[in-house]
Amino acid sequence: MTIQSSPGSSSYLPGSSGYLGMFPERRMSYFSNSYVIGLTVAAGIGGLLFGYDTGVISGALLYIKDEFEEVNQSSFLQETIVSMALVGAIIGAAAGGWINDAYGRKKATLLADVVFAAGAVVMAAAPDPYVLILGRLFVGLGVGIASVTAPVYIAEASPSEVRGGLVSTNVLMITGGQFLSYLVNLAFTEVPGTWRWMLGVAGVPAVVQFCIMLCLPESPRWLFMKNDKAKAIVILSKIYDIARLEDEIENLSVAEEEERQKKNDVRISDVFKSKEMRLAFLAGAGLQAFQQFTGINTVMYYSPTIVQMAGFSSNRLALLLSLIIAALNAAGTVLGIYFIDHFGRKKLALSSLTGVIASLVILAGAFFGRSSGSSNELFGWIAILGLALYIAFFSPGMGPVPWTVNSEIYPEQYRGICGGMSATVNWVSNLIVAQTFLSVAEAVGTGWTFVILAGIAVLAVVFVTVFVPETMGLTFVEVEQIWKERAWGSSYNNESLLERGNDS
Repeated sequence: MTIQSSPGSSSYLPGSSGYLGMFPERRMSYFSNSYVIGLTVAAGIGGLLFGYDTGVISGALLYIKDEFEEVNQSSFLQETIVSMALVGAIIGAAAGGWINDAYGRKKATLLADVVFAAGAVVMAAAPDPYVLILGRLFVGLGVGIASVTAPVYIAEASPSEVRGGLVSTNVLMITGGQFLSYLVNLAFTEVPGTWRWMLGVAGVPAVVQFCIMLCLPESPRWLFMKNDKAKAIVILSKIYDIARLEDEIENLSVAEEEERQKKNDVRISDVFKSKEMRLAFLAGAGLQAFQQFTGINTVMYYSPTIVQMAGFSSNRLALLLSLIIAALNAAGTVLGIYFIDHFGRKKLALSSLTGVIASLVILAGAFFGRSSGSSNELFGWIAILGLALYIAFFSPGMGPVPWTVNSEIYPEQYRGICGGMSATVNWVSNLIVAQTFLSVAEAVGTGWTFVILAGIAVLAVVFVTVFVPETMGLTFVEVEQIWKERAWGSSYNNESLLERGNDS
């Protein structure tokens, strides 16, 4: 039996990209729709909050120790002030998936803004370290919810051919927030109440995003799946032309019909009962874990310390070099926005990891050279070169790829809860790395610590090669087909098409 496929047909084969397969000249470019760009930038302010908070505390802590003697005398309190935001982010990410599925992406964003702004006010007004720690917890909760919500909101409002670049814009906002935090740290060094301004000013973008989001729509995919089709189609009509709109509605109808045949209420245990979902979650969560365990936030949190370890004792020089590293991180993410929709997620991740491995080997060699007793300044500059190369290779690839892939590999019914679970994996991994780097470096030496990170990056290459599919340019329906074929074999798609053909 021969099955005829049309651009709007639900039997359109994965990889053909439906309407785009028939009319490739009508593919959208990154800047072709100002409405989509506006939604992306507004949602991406959540990424700015994420990045700013991870970067600002390193400078603020210096002045917090000056004001509170008990903090200066207690390493435990210092670690708690830093890590409590990560604890909050873990909780926020875990709860954020459920909030997204139950109440929508827009309400989740608004909640994140309220919690984050409240945390910023509490931190700025903290009379003692313990209230400050409470404020850090609130800020972390907001960051955790935002880290789940922003990529999903952007992905669901994005045409498939530019989805990677648009989701990567959120990562650009993260790295831009980190760079901004370094600038703010420098700007407020001579201002009375230094650390209070550093931490309190974080509430401003949260308030701005809250006001903007009140005027923006809910995710069209979420509305469609919640049976509010009229509103969803109005939003989609602002994103696609008429012919493309019909194709997108058809894809959504197919996805809705599949979801209707499943249970409405998804629990965490359901993710592990389905073979397709286990494979999807393994790929998504694995990417998030490897993003952290290959050392990125070690570099971002401890770059001044690493620079000093390399022999540059001046605090000012260390901070300036760290600022350059943060700028490289943001610039690399801009490249990633272009590469991710032109070279693909998988190729970009593999090339990024290859460069990361080489950079970590250079870093290890520099520190081995210094530990041998040599006073040659060349090893210090080699370490700086290794740090710069690490960021240059990491930021265009392993920076945006995990967030992009996690925003597009899960079915609608599971997207919130799986996105939340994988973001939780990211934050837990982040916490582990941040809390152990200096201890491991003390125990085995900085050189061997970078060798360990390079070994983990090699494992990451194997993982990406085996478990992560290429999703560039595919619709959400086509991505679902990938997992079904991986779970049940390539015959699954042909059997599914025959069944649909017979039904018609």
